[in-house]
Amino acid sequence: MSNENPIGLTELIQKVKKELLAAAITTSHNLEESIPLFSVDSVELELQVTVKKDVKGGVKVYVLEAGGGASRDDVQKVKVTLSPLLKKEQLLGIYKNLYPERWQEFMKTSVEGLTKGSEEPGF
Repeated sequence: MSNENPIGLTELIQKVKKELLAAAITTSHNLEESIPLFSVDSVELELQVTVKKDVKGGVKVYVLEAGGGASRDDVQKVKVTLSPLLKKEQLLGIYKNLYPERWQEFMKTSVEGLTKGSEEPGF
């Protein structure tokens, strides 16, 4: 593990969540006008971590870099699964209730994004 700037498990999870949410915003950069096309059922992270006890008796969990310098005895493998609080169907219902005037456009854009592939900008 690099002792210069180790990343904690909580910080890593926050960064992953931020990256996933950033992917949901379309190229318009305007969340109010954008049509969400991104849905994640779950994200599974498998990490190698070290656990350190600090002087105050607390425990810190640090994520190892690839090829990090910790000895094999210090390394623990942790699997973390991130799941949304609401199911996809619930989110669709909320969106439809909040933006009934945009529902048809939302469905059309969603289907087009799923069927065209990744060649299209913004998809």
